[in-house]
Amino acid sequence: MRINDVILRTVVKVVILIILTLGVYLFFSGHHAPGGGFIGGLVLASGIILLFVTYDIETIQRKMPFDFKKVAALGVFIAAGTGLGAIYFDLPFLSHTDGHFKFPFIGDKHLTTVTLFEAGVALTVIGTLVTMILSISEDE
Repeated sequence: MRINDVILRTVVKVVILIILTLGVYLFFSGHHAPGGGFIGGLVLASGIILLFVTYDIETIQRKMPFDFKKVAALGVFIAAGTGLGAIYFDLPFLSHTDGHFKFPFIGDKHLTTVTLFEAGVALTVIGTLVTMILSISEDE
């Protein structure tokens, strides 16, 4: 029996945009303000989990065909790679560098390798959290 959840699906279409935008904002604000890869990853993962709760798992997995275990592994490799990159340049592990870059529509931005590290942390958190929720929801 299918439950009529038109109101939930309609509200989620708006709320998911807000949640994902907040997650991206928290991710990028983490270098100079509270936030970063961990909290940004948690918010982004909560948006993905909201989609799994609102729609059935098979529908979302068809639209978003990611193996979240591989997403978590990719995040660990990115985070560890930023630390190992410093060793390649004869610097201590996890030493970071920065620079100013000019982008076409955004303008001049200050970027650091910390952003890559935080991206690895965010991917690890997203992959781990979604994998845990999907494992809990499996029927045995």
